[in-house]
Amino acid sequence: MENPRFRKTEAIVLRQLPIGEADRLVTLYTPYAGKVRAVARGARRAKSRLAGHIELLTRTRVFVTRGRNLDHISQAETLNGNIALRGDLWRTTCGLYLAELVDRFGQEELENVALYRLLRDCLEALADAPDTALVLRYFELRMLSVVGFLPELRHCVECGAQLAPETNYFSPAVGGVLCPSCRERSTLVRPISVNALKVLRLFVGANLGTACDVRLSEELAVELDNLMRQYIRYVLERDLKSTEFLDLLRKQQLPA
Repeated sequence: MENPRFRKTEAIVLRQLPIGEADRLVTLYTPYAGKVRAVARGARRAKSRLAGHIELLTRTRVFVTRGRNLDHISQAETLNGNIALRGDLWRTTCGLYLAELVDRFGQEELENVALYRLLRDCLEALADAPDTALVLRYFELRMLSVVGFLPELRHCVECGAQLAPETNYFSPAVGGVLCPSCRERSTLVRPISVNALKVLRLFVGANLGTACDVRLSEELAVELDNLMRQYIRYVLERDLKSTEFLDLLRKQQLPA
């Protein structure tokens, strides 16, 4: 019988905050307990045995002790440090974007094995993916699906008609795509191209390997990025901090 005061679990480190003089408050995402917050005592000290095993984006195995107010990480063992990912500023920021999404959409003490595996697989894929945008868009769609916020992509949200292969209209306010006849019935409407709709539908049902084989034109990549950002912003009612840094890095990479 499991001791309710202790928990041993695999986890991915989403976030850290310094507390006190030497401790860190660590936000973990686990497959069977959802989001878990726990204190890593002494993790900011140079000789800490925990520090290297609870770095951001690390997949680790932790031993958590229940506390009256806060849980505590008593042991940790790195399973995958995602070193290749963390060695590249752009890819690291992409990883932090995925972690921030899970931090916002994931719930505490709620099992979601599918979301955990999605985050694990996409972080690993980011390390060497030729096109990181594909991994981000795939993650967004699949994450929205497993947490119950997937937009309607096959039928008009208003009239229910099957969407024709033409320019339709995406509306975060109604949770999906509108046909041309219904576009005036919603606010925050923007056009969605035939190719963008095809890619979004593909990502909902495809595996990660198939998604990473897709080839996007620059114009299509920008359209998909804008569509998903607008939708996620509407659902969360806020912007994500990591998107600002992604935008800054993207501007720096553009040719003069």
